[in-house]
Amino acid sequence: MNLTRDRVRSIGWAFILTTCAALTLALTFRVNAVKSQVRLAERQIVALRQEKLFLETEFETRANQQSLKTLNDVEFGYEAPTAGQYIEGERQLAALGKARAPGAPTPIRVATATVEEDVGAFPAMVSPLTGKAMAAEVPADGARKAASAAGLKAGAAGLKERLARIELREASRE
Repeated sequence: MNLTRDRVRSIGWAFILTTCAALTLALTFRVNAVKSQVRLAERQIVALRQEKLFLETEFETRANQQSLKTLNDVEFGYEAPTAGQYIEGERQLAALGKARAPGAPTPIRVATATVEEDVGAFPAMVSPLTGKAMAAEVPADGARKAASAAGLKAGAAGLKERLARIELREASRE
């Protein structure tokens, strides 16, 4: 086989091009490996920043709890409730009640006044879909007074019934 100068030159160029392609391919793999390492390092940085923020928040919370505990110890003296401070039910709560002592002040009572309703003061709440008033019916003043007098007479035994009853109110219509 006779190798001429042009043939050797062609084979040399092909070898150089193949070598350059292999080196380019190797360099590309190396660049991608470095890029993935950079992305991994960035993810680790973000994770460490989040952890640092979490730890700072935790530290501030615990420091605040410690300062609140110190303030409580110095100023207020509050203590956590113990198991003996809880009651088991209504009967135990009722057992704690006492009759009023002879010198005890009278209980505070709230004054009530009947308010005459002015029909023109507020428009009725009417449903835009049905056109009917949305408020419940109000009993007449006489019925309301009779119901309150009956409620006062019922005493503690009727408290449950009075609280369970719902008074319906009339809707003002225009």
